[in-house]
This record gives sequence, structure tokens and C-alpha cells, in this order.
Amino acid sequence: MRKRLLFVDDEAMVLDGLRRALHGMREGWEMRFVESGAAALEALEKERYDAVVSDMRMPMMDGAQLLEEVKQRYPDMVRMILSGQSSKEAVYRSISPAHQFLSKPCDPQELAARLSQAFAMRDLLSNQALKTIISRLRSIPSLPTLYEELTGALRSENPSLAQIAKIISRDVGMAAKILQLANSAFVGASGRVSSLVQALSLIGTETVRTLVLSVHVFSQFDGNSKVAARLPVLWDHSVAVSSLAQRIANAEGCTKAMGEESFTGGLLHDIGKVVLLAEMPKEYQQIFESQPDARKNLELERLGCTHAEVGAYLMSIWGLPLSLVHAVAFHHHPSETAETTFSSLTAVHSADAIASATDANPVNRDIELDLIYLDRLRLRERESVWRSFHEKEKSVAAASAEG
Repeated sequence: MRKRLLFVDDEAMVLDGLRRALHGMREGWEMRFVESGAAALEALEKERYDAVVSDMRMPMMDGAQLLEEVKQRYPDMVRMILSGQSSKEAVYRSISPAHQFLSKPCDPQELAARLSQAFAMRDLLSNQALKTIISRLRSIPSLPTLYEELTGALRSENPSLAQIAKIISRDVGMAAKILQLANSAFVGASGRVSSLVQALSLIGTETVRTLVLSVHVFSQFDGNSKVAARLPVLWDHSVAVSSLAQRIANAEGCTKAMGEESFTGGLLHDIGKVVLLAEMPKEYQQIFESQPDARKNLELERLGCTHAEVGAYLMSIWGLPLSLVHAVAFHHHPSETAETTFSSLTAVHSADAIASATDANPVNRDIELDLIYLDRLRLRERESVWRSFHEKEKSVAAASAEG
């Protein structure tokens, strides 16, 4: 089924350029081009669209105002901003309603790739209510203790980037939002960013300070207290998986970039669970607390999708690199992919399975090593080596706790 896209720009020449540049996408996309925010809202009242791509600087109603209206009225649409020479204030206003920011003039191939990625993951979700919830998300709530630690550090006179990175690398929600911003024209990045350290370096300490203390781009979890009590368990597991995934990648002779991507994938692999617990606490809590071997079937039966697909969809509409989306989407069953070589998915899946096997909390014990996949990659004999890394880390942590 063809996707319907709405492009908005007050400059007719820009729209003509987009129309020509995207001519080759007509088989899969039905496109309409309008010259104002008011015309865009009028078009949306008459017909359903899958995505809206808007210029930022427009008279009467700018891109941020338009996308805020779209977010409220049509929350399941993919929303993108084309950012040219916009003021910082205008860009900050667009952070909430926009899923992604692209530079202007727009690279049609990059635009097509980002939209296609978002649509591919969205089509995996059959639950319309979930699509709406995910598309409306401004941020993923952080653990209150880590949120307070970060805001405290940023209020100090000279917070270091290393200190900020250390805090954010322990928080699923903050890490995801930083990567969303780093993978956009918001920081003028070229190419996709998988490394949290690189993402923070691109954004910079002062911008992070503004985003957190003034724009409030992060939020702390203040919902159901019973759900809040569950979150630290998820965070601890995600941090353990991220560390182990990076060690596995390094042990297999991967590049530094692959190791950092594996760390990021490990931190974000269960982001779908965090979203579901925060946004659908009543519906998901019973699933979350069910027997591990029944959890996937319950997710499919009651939600129409798994937490892995929920997380992958969020990351795809936020514009994170496809390799990270891929690692999150298939971290339980990598043999469902066509992969034949080691990747961040390999590291994340293996780390998750190994860490889950010894986790004291049953909510994290919902995965087993995909031996078909490891055999395909001829890596099954490496399992014992990878497991020894985890055992050593646990021993070190236990000794540290006793000391």
C-alpha cells in the first residue's frame, strides 16, 4: 500500500525541487505539496497522511507550531522538520513535536531512507493505539535518582562532558533522547551516530545544559509507584548487558565504533518495556510480571506486537541508525534475520541471554541463546568465553559491594 506524504514549505521553488528530487519515489509514495501551515491542516482534515515534512521558518505558522498541531490532532503521523537557518529558540521549540530534523536543502536520498525505515518498523505494529502512544512520546522517563544526579551536575559551574556521559550511559531514556538529537540536523551531524560518547561530543555540554534545565527535554518518572519500583531492575539489567555487549565485540576484534554501538544497543535493547510500563502500566504490568516463557505470547496476544518491536519502532521514527534499530528489533531471535557475520546484534543478543540467565529477578529472564544463529555465524564455541566475562564482572561487583 502506497504511503501518503505531505510536504510543507512557503517557498514554491523549494517544493518544486522536492517534487523533482522525489519523482522516483512515486511508486511507493503518494505526495502532496502545500505552501503554508494552514493549507497543511486543511489537507489533513480532508485526507489521511502517513507523514508530514515541514520547513521550520514560515510566516503565520512556523514548522514547530504546525507539528505541535499535527501531534495533537493526528498523533500517529511521522513528523519531520526541515531546518535551515533557524534560531536556537525555534529549534528548541521543535524538539517536542518533531521526530526528526533534516538539514535544508534536503538530501532526497537521506529523506527517503529515513522515512522508509520508519514506515517499515511501523508496519510491524498492528496495534493502532500503540502507534499513537509511541508517536506522541516526547521523551522516555528517566530514573528519578539519575535525573536528579544529572540536573545537579549541570547546575554546577563547570560540569565535564565525561561526568555527564557517565550519568547518561546509565539511563535508558536519556541515552535514547541524546541519540535522537545527535542523529539530526539539530547538531549538524553528517551520517548516523551510534556511539553515546560521540553523540554527547557533537551536542556539547552547554547545549545539554540548556536542553535539560531550560527546555526540559528529559523527564523523570513520576507515574505509578508500583511500576516505578520495577524500573531500577530494568535499568540494572540494561547497564549490565551494555557493558557485556561491548566486551564481547572487543573480544571478537571489532572496531572501536562497533564496540561503542554494541554498548548503545545493549543499553537500549529493552527500551520497549520501559515505554510500555510508562505509557500502558495497567495493560503491561500483568504481562511484565508473568512467567518468562509466556511473556512473548502474552505480548502478541494482548498488544499485537512484542516489546522489541515497540522499541525498534520508536528508534526508527527518532532516526537512530538502522543497525541499532535492527539490534533492538531482533535481540530475542536474531536467527530471523539473514545475518551471516558478527554485528552489534550478535553482541547484544548474546550479552542479553548470558546476563539474563544469572539475573536474580525473573522479569529479566525471558531470553535464551539463539543457537541456530550462533551456528550460522560459527560462533557457538565462543559462548563460554563471553560467559566468563560476565562471571568476572559479577565477581568484581560483588567484591566491591562487600568492600
